[in-house]
Amino acid sequence: MRVGLFVPCYIDQFYPDVAIATLELLEAQGISPIIPSAPTCCGQPMANTGCVSAAKPLAEQFVAAFADCDYVVCPSGSCTAMIRHHYGNLVGDNAVRERTFELCEFFVDVLKATPMPAAFNYKVGLHQSCHGLRELGLGSPSELRRTTPNKVHNLLADIPGIDFVELSRPDECCGFGGTFAVAEEAVSVMMGCDRLDDHIAAGAEVMVSADMSCLMHLDGLARRQQCRLATMHVAQVLAGRQPRFRTTQLEVTAK
Repeated sequence: MRVGLFVPCYIDQFYPDVAIATLELLEAQGISPIIPSAPTCCGQPMANTGCVSAAKPLAEQFVAAFADCDYVVCPSGSCTAMIRHHYGNLVGDNAVRERTFELCEFFVDVLKATPMPAAFNYKVGLHQSCHGLRELGLGSPSELRRTTPNKVHNLLADIPGIDFVELSRPDECCGFGGTFAVAEEAVSVMMGCDRLDDHIAAGAEVMVSADMSCLMHLDGLARRQQCRLATMHVAQVLAGRQPRFRTTQLEVTAK
């Protein structure tokens, strides 16, 4: 089985450990993933902004880079959704976009395997990204009133010590939305603060998500609020990483 690993540009530039954790998880399953020598963006930022002509060559490059792979794995729900559901308008129907899977769904639907890392003794709030829920079907969006197994939650559920907290609004958008956070900064910030408040009120110590783009937005807000809530990608938890808690100004003063 030839498996390609697609590392989104923001993970490559800002969160390389997420890519390393993903690689470790695949290697633990006996997979030596193919990583193209020329990394590429999936084109989502351009497409979301309406610059479709700028997204098209990136989509073409992606398809060419992974043409020989049986599967392509990506540790990002939003990038996977872009490739699988929106490449048809850019490069037409092709096997590559149909064979591209988000990391959690690849483990659940293709490998049918569950990584078992060491204990994770923390209270966890699961942030479910809009793309993962509503385009990839990783769980059940509340507005559809249907029951779909939550693939991210189920992969994490058997980890010794993990304790999921109950959120009041478990599938609400974080407000990032890529360029939305720039064009509608005030709205984006308020939506993100609402998500933080929900996790904090529920007693979460670590916020976990399958989308690092959401966590980038939320962690930035938490940092500015001097909040100790840690953020981790699901790949990091599954690979056995432990959270890093920031020191708050109150703790510094107490010392």
